[in-house]
Amino acid sequence: MSTDAPAAGSSSPSPSPSPFKLPPNLPPLPLVPGTDPERCVLDAFRTAIAQRVADALPPLTVEQAYQGVDYGKKGVDFTVALPRFRLPGKVDELAAKVLSNFQPDEWIDNIVHDKAFLHFTLRTRTLARLVLDQVHALTHETASGAPEYGTHATGRGKRVIIEYSSPNIAKQFHVGHLRSTIIGAFLANLYKACGWEVISMNYLGDWGTQFGLIAVGFDKYGSREELEKDAIKHLFDVYVKINKDAETDPAVKAEAAAFFRRMEDGDEEALANWRVWRELSVRKYEEEYARLNVRFDVYTGESQVGKEAQAQALQRLEDMGLIDEHEGAKLVNLEQWKMGKAVVRKKDGTSIYLTRDIGGATERYEKYKFDKMIYVISSQQDLHVKQFFKVLKLMEFPWADRLEHVNYGLVLGMSTRRGTVVFLNEIMREAGTVMHEQMRKNEEKYKNVEDPAAVAQEIGITGVKIQDMAAKRINNYTFNWDRMLSFEGDTGPYLQYAHVRIASISRKNPALLPLPPRAALDTALLTEPAAREIVLLLGSYPDVVATALRTHEPSGVVTFAFRLAHAISSAWETVVVKGAPDEPTARVRMWMYLCARDVLGAAMRLLSLQPLERM
Repeated sequence: MSTDAPAAGSSSPSPSPSPFKLPPNLPPLPLVPGTDPERCVLDAFRTAIAQRVADALPPLTVEQAYQGVDYGKKGVDFTVALPRFRLPGKVDELAAKVLSNFQPDEWIDNIVHDKAFLHFTLRTRTLARLVLDQVHALTHETASGAPEYGTHATGRGKRVIIEYSSPNIAKQFHVGHLRSTIIGAFLANLYKACGWEVISMNYLGDWGTQFGLIAVGFDKYGSREELEKDAIKHLFDVYVKINKDAETDPAVKAEAAAFFRRMEDGDEEALANWRVWRELSVRKYEEEYARLNVRFDVYTGESQVGKEAQAQALQRLEDMGLIDEHEGAKLVNLEQWKMGKAVVRKKDGTSIYLTRDIGGATERYEKYKFDKMIYVISSQQDLHVKQFFKVLKLMEFPWADRLEHVNYGLVLGMSTRRGTVVFLNEIMREAGTVMHEQMRKNEEKYKNVEDPAAVAQEIGITGVKIQDMAAKRINNYTFNWDRMLSFEGDTGPYLQYAHVRIASISRKNPALLPLPPRAALDTALLTEPAAREIVLLLGSYPDVVATALRTHEPSGVVTFAFRLAHAISSAWETVVVKGAPDEPTARVRMWMYLCARDVLGAAMRLLSLQPLERM
C-alpha cells in the first residue's frame, strides 16, 4: 500500500463496484433502503437487530426499527431506545415481547433489557470475519487498485465545486487562510471518497484598489530581482511601505485609486505588471500548497469574473425591481430578512465583492453545471455569504439552492514561538525544525529514516492540521506550540507515531509473510476483548465517513483516528503477534493489525495527512 495521501484536489477514481459480498451461509436479511452492507458491514448487523425488533412489535416496520438502532455506550455494541417508537403499551411489556422470541444466531449473541433500552451484543466470530474481510477486500482488491474502505458510492455521477483557501495576491499566505485550506482539502478528499467528481477551486483576492496602491508602491520601492526571488514576500513588503505613505499623504491614495480605475477600464499598460505579479504569486502559492499536500484544479480570482457576467447580473436585478439607489450607489434591500442592505455597485461605478461573486457563480454554473458548490469561508463573513445566497435566490436562478457555506471559527494566538506575527511558511519551517531536533534524540531510529528532514516536516504539518481539525470547525481555538509538538495525548505527532508503530509489524514478523488467503485465516481465534474493540472500530469507519459527509466536520474523523490509535495501543501488549500461542493465532492477529493500519491510514489520508512508515 502506498503511504502517500492523494493531494486534495487531485483526481481519483470514484468508488468501484464492491468486491465484498455477504457470505450466503448467514441468516438472510431484508433490504433496508439507504443501507449498503457491501461497503458498511455494520449495516447488516443493524438490519438484523431491526428485524428482531420489528418482528416482535408490529405494526413497526423493519425500516422504522432500523432508524432506532444506535451505537451503544462502552461495553455495548448497539442500543435501541424503545420509547422513540411511540408504540402502545409499557416499555417493560414491549421489551419482554422482543426478548421472549429471542434465539442467538450468527448475527446477534445476546439482548439485555435495561430500563427503556435494549442492548444488543453482536456475534464476535461473525463480526470479526465480515469486518476484516471487508476491510481487506476494499483496501486490496478494488478494481481501481485504490483503497476504498469507508467510501460510499452516493455521489457517483455528481459534480461538486469546492472553493477554499482564497488568499490575497501580494499578501503572504497568512494563518488566517490556513483553516480554509485544511477544511477545504478535507472536504475535497471526502467528496471524492464518496464518488463525487470534485473540482477544487482557489478564488484568489487578485483585484481591487490595493493593486493600485501596490502599483504606485512598486514604482517607488519595487525590485525586479526581489520579485523573482519571492513575489509574495516582496509585494507584501511594498504594500506595507506604500500603505504607511498613504496614511500621511492623501495624494498616494488618490493616485492608487486612479491607477485601479485604469485597470478596471482594461488599460493594457496598467495591467501588464499586475499580470506578472499574479503569475509569480500563483507559482509561489503552488509551492506552499504542495508542502501541505494540497493541489487545486483551478486557480481563478476576482479578476477572472467577466465584466459581461457582472453587467448581466446588475441588469437582471434592475429588471426584477430589486435595486435601490442611494447617493449613486446601487443596493439590494434585504432588511426584511434581517440581512441589511447589500451594495452591488459603489458610487464611483467600480465593482464590489458581491457583484463579482454573483457574476462568478453564474459563470461557474454555465461552465461546470455543478450539482453542488461549497464555499469554505470564515464565520466572520457569514453576513456577506447570506446576502450573496439570498440575492441569487431573489434572482430566481434554479441552481441557487445548490450552494452551501461551510464556515469556521478563528485561530487565536498563532505566532512563532518567539511571539512574532506569523506567515504560514514560518510556522511550517519552525514545526519541521523542532520535530527534526526531537527525532535526533533517538540515534538508532534516526539512522533508519530515509529522509529525516522530510519526515520531520510531515510530522510538523500533521501537528498543525490535527490541532486545527480536532475541535468543531465553528469554534475558535487557541494555537498551542507545546500541544502541537507533543507525542503525548491526542496530538498530530502521536497519531503519526501510532501509524509508524503499527506499520512496523510487517518488518518485525517477516516469517509470517506472506499471509495466507483470507479464507484460511481463522477469525474465531480473535477472542480477546481488546481485539474485538479494534474490529468493532474498524467496522464503524464507513459510518464515520458518512457522518462527515453530512456534517462537513473533520473533527469526527480525527476523533475516530485517535480512538483507533488508542485501541491499537491497548491491545499491543496483550494481543501479541510475536509470542502468540501458535502460528494460526499469530497470523490472524497480524492480519487484524494490518487491517487496522490500512483503516488508520485511510482516515489520515482523508484528513490530507501522509501516514508515515518510519520516524
